[in-house]
This record gives sequence, C-alpha cells and structure tokens, in this order.
Amino acid sequence: MDRGLFITFEGIDGSGKSTQFNLLKEYLEQKGVDYIVVREPGGTTIGEKIREILLNKKNDKMVSRAELLLFEAARAQIVEEKIKPSLEAGTTVLCDRFFDSTIAYQGYARDLGLDRVMDLNMYATDGLEPDVTFLINVTPEEALRRRGVRGEADDRMEALGMGFQAKVANGYHEAAKRYSRIKVIDGHRTPDEIFEDIKSSYEALL
Repeated sequence: MDRGLFITFEGIDGSGKSTQFNLLKEYLEQKGVDYIVVREPGGTTIGEKIREILLNKKNDKMVSRAELLLFEAARAQIVEEKIKPSLEAGTTVLCDRFFDSTIAYQGYARDLGLDRVMDLNMYATDGLEPDVTFLINVTPEEALRRRGVRGEADDRMEALGMGFQAKVANGYHEAAKRYSRIKVIDGHRTPDEIFEDIKSSYEALL
C-alpha cells in the first residue's frame, strides 16, 4: 500500500487558510479520496488540553520557551497518535497548521531562533515532514480587516496585535525560502481563484 499524502495549510490569522482547507477537503470527498482532517495544536485528547492552555488569554504570563515546548508536546502526540498511522495506512492527512507555524510564530516572531525551533520540530515529529504546505499569503492589514468583518474574538495569539502578525508573516516568508515544499499562494484573490492554484499543486503530486 502506498503511503498517504501529508498536506498542511499555513498563514497568519485571517488569511483565508481555513476556507481553502475546507475547499480541499470537499474536493477530496468528491474524488472519493480516503482522508482525515486534523488541527494544530489539538487533534487528540492531550493536544486539545494543551490548546486550551496556549490560546487562553488569561495565560498572558506564559514565557516564549514554555509556549514553544507546549506546541511541540501537542505535535509529538498528534504525530504518533493520528498522523503517522493514517499515512502508513495510505490515508491522506490534511492538517490545519503544522510546524511551519512554530517556525514563523516562535522561531521568528518570538525570536527563539529558526534553527533551534526546527531541531525541536524534527524531534517532535520523529523526522516527519509534510509533502506539501500551502501558505496563504495576505498582508497583516488585510488579515485584520477580515477578522473584523467576521467579528471573531481574539485568542491569546491573535490578541498580540498587527505588529506581531507582521513578524509572523516575515517568518513564513523565511520558511518558504528554506523549504521548496512550501507553495506560497496569493490570498488576495477570490476563494475560487485561490483554490485553482491549490488544486493544481495537489494534482501535480499524484
């Protein structure tokens, strides 16, 4: 049996990442592809408890190193419990955020160091990397506007403001320079136009 494809979606909060994630999910369903969807942090009983800690605005005293290690702990759990077994069974895995988020948010925006973060990423995943990562690229200003239109309450990470989101965006661009698997997708177009690019990249992997 062939190994399943591991596909991840990334972008700053409000980029339209979740819309494109759901469009690909619907497309795989129409095609009869065997797939699962997971999210980071979370996706397991342990991971969801860690997610609550990470995103709760009451935890504003959390130091950056603790934040990084909590993300990696949740990641180690979901890789062993959900992602690896699914891929080995030939199932496609769609993951809403993975370790490129940690490169951008903690390695770059928190200034913890890209190489150090990548070492921890590889330890947490036991060397597992995505086959392709779709980075939905929008300006921080556009992302903020979209979040305002949706009327969403900020979680602990979103509440850090536009300056922090701008650093995260730069972190994603640095990651894209390092890793050819990251496909940078212009997110300023209509959802259908964006998805055409994603669908083309997905089909090229088959």
